[in-house]
Amino acid sequence: MTPPQLVVHRDKELMAQAAAARLITKIVDAQAARGHASVVLTGGRNGNGLLAALAAAPARDAVDWARLDLWWGDERFLPEGDPERNITQAREALLDAVPLDPARVHAMPASDGPYGKDVDEAAAAYAAELAAAAGPKNHGSVPSFDVLMLGVGPDTHVASLFPELPAVRETERTVVGVHGAPKPPPVRVSLTLPAIRAAREVWLLAAGEDKAEAAAIALSGAGEIQAPAAGAYGRSRTLWLLDAAAASQLPRALYPPASA
Repeated sequence: MTPPQLVVHRDKELMAQAAAARLITKIVDAQAARGHASVVLTGGRNGNGLLAALAAAPARDAVDWARLDLWWGDERFLPEGDPERNITQAREALLDAVPLDPARVHAMPASDGPYGKDVDEAAAAYAAELAAAAGPKNHGSVPSFDVLMLGVGPDTHVASLFPELPAVRETERTVVGVHGAPKPPPVRVSLTLPAIRAAREVWLLAAGEDKAEAAAIALSGAGEIQAPAAGAYGRSRTLWLLDAAAASQLPRALYPPASA
């Protein structure tokens, strides 16, 4: 487990802009080193805020979008095109504005897709897609994502891994169907902690006073079953990107003054 690093920004707008710039650099570096890059996107207000900031960044053209694989950490199991789906929101924020290779945009299945209403079969299909993309140099049955981004919920959930529910306890499968999520919609598809931990870098995004307690709990040594965000970490780096409001309950010693 890599000890988490914290960067705290003045407000959520600055956090989104700085995170977008950081992501551009990471993608460009990965493409220069290996010819391609792989990123896992997150939804929610902070994930979509980052994508909107990336769309507005002049440096976005430094990315070779055709050589970028996009995956998702979780998805609401709703019909294709539903405005609540993460892929729909991501298309509006960024994806429709950049020249991606459609074959490299790995959306999670929709509830009106080939698996119908069977969310567990949809999850198994996404796990198979991940396994097919994993090479001999990867760790297990998922690709070694360059960056995997996660929003942190007020209850410390990440992806659709909620405290105490079965999905956060999963140790074998890489993708699971989630039933009875405590926030709507109740049925979802989610990566598991083992899949998340295969990433080279995991970035956790939190902005707003409603995320302050969650950040404090997750960074205080809490267990991952009770606080799923505490169990999300990367193989080489774990980075928490926060605004001042979300960091307000953290000990000041956890992050350098220059990052505020």
